[in-house]
Amino acid sequence: MNNWNVGSVDEVAYTFGYCDELNPLRLKLPLLQAGFAIPAVETACELGFGYGVSVNIHAAGSATRWHGTDFNAAHAGFAQRLAQHAGSQASLSGESFSTFCLRDDLPDFDFIGMHGIWSWVSEESRALIGEFIARKLKPGGVLYLSYNTQPGWTPMLPVRELLYRHFHFNAAADAVKAREAVPTEQAIAMRVKAAIDFVRGVFATQPGYAVVNPLLAERVEALSRADPRYLAHEYFNRDWRAMLFQEVHASLADAGLTYAGSADYRDRAEEIHLDAAQRAMLAQIADIGLRETVRDVCLNRSLRRDYWIKAPRRLDDAARDAALRAHRVVLALPRASVILKIRGTLGEAALPEALYGPILDVLADHQPTALGNIEQALRARGITLERIVKAVTLLIGTGALLNAQDDEQIDRARAGAGRLNVAICEAARTSDEVGFLASPVAGSGVRMPRVAQLFLLARRQDKPDPVQWAEFAEGVLNVAAPPVDAAVSLAERVAQARRFAELHLPVLQALGIG
Repeated sequence: MNNWNVGSVDEVAYTFGYCDELNPLRLKLPLLQAGFAIPAVETACELGFGYGVSVNIHAAGSATRWHGTDFNAAHAGFAQRLAQHAGSQASLSGESFSTFCLRDDLPDFDFIGMHGIWSWVSEESRALIGEFIARKLKPGGVLYLSYNTQPGWTPMLPVRELLYRHFHFNAAADAVKAREAVPTEQAIAMRVKAAIDFVRGVFATQPGYAVVNPLLAERVEALSRADPRYLAHEYFNRDWRAMLFQEVHASLADAGLTYAGSADYRDRAEEIHLDAAQRAMLAQIADIGLRETVRDVCLNRSLRRDYWIKAPRRLDDAARDAALRAHRVVLALPRASVILKIRGTLGEAALPEALYGPILDVLADHQPTALGNIEQALRARGITLERIVKAVTLLIGTGALLNAQDDEQIDRARAGAGRLNVAICEAARTSDEVGFLASPVAGSGVRMPRVAQLFLLARRQDKPDPVQWAEFAEGVLNVAAPPVDAAVSLAERVAQARRFAELHLPVLQALGIG
């Protein structure tokens, strides 16, 4: 085992997730609202891309030239096959960070993204990645970073330590490991389960730590229901840290980066997360590192999603507003399906119909629409650009809207996104692993369950009737071992297909899918 992955659980592959924050288009709204100039993202890099679902969707769904690496061979191989199916320009490797980050044939990047990796690597690797960012991120370029943080993770730190110690050193775990007849990935899953059962047993004795942290027992129980592949990487690597924002801020400042704001769109609405006293207190803290750390304490945050800029350029108000007016969004749900509610730290909040209803009505044709056009359409109602920007930001945060590319970018992305989507839907014949398709309109992933992928695949095979889609899906699912949704009758599947055709297909077609 090479030194770049010592202590990592690389015998078991990760999950097939998708992270929209890794889409460079998503950075525009929050950074413009913060007054920063936005880079034209021609080159991008993802470090630790897992199975490559995100990087392939973003490469196929845009004109951006993507590079990246993931040292897990199963991850890299799957990602490379997806890139081949899409015919994209994505250059994806299976190299270690220590090899990839020192390559001299990589371009400079407008965007670099990492989802979770910062928490899972050693101090040595973090330093290496920091040097890579300092060297390869262009001036004005943006870094996206998600990472486990305190104080939300703090109560779980002893639990994580118990899990880790049992997994690696307990005699029972060693006995499981010695069963040579069990494939490695299954053995890892068994060791994960054994460690969780051990900690559940500890908590069943009502230890003092559980008494003073009464919510921990529920979190421990939730571990037993989670995917072992996720748990293996989240809890059982040797190098794992939940860091304070102040620490991350200091280390990235050394790399020449400035904090630009949260990538979680819901964070733009302070009133759903913080009460008046907390907002007033934070407004008095001038230091960014201290202010964001205190904010995390107020929110008990356990995961941060942040943007950082190298050598940022500030916009004046006129330039910022012009860029905001040019930004486009698209309605990603049937208009009638949009629920005007949003959940924050303080609970669920209603989004006022008087503001959000008219905006959604303007977008009801599911065509990409500039915020300036929404402003013009609603001028008679007295709805200002500032209110539109905030409302649109929260609607994207709820999943009702997506950011949209310009027409030229959409046209350039259609072929690659289409090829990738066909490959994913074809794979749905035998698995449900990838649950997203690429939208060339948004340059992002759209959640798509396996049955819906099979409906789209049937439609592509010149089966125009939803009844035929249902029959096709049933034929595929019934030959699975074991059969999928065996309790669902053909009549119920036909009803699903008809609802899909009536409600969802028109939206997907508007998004360039199907």
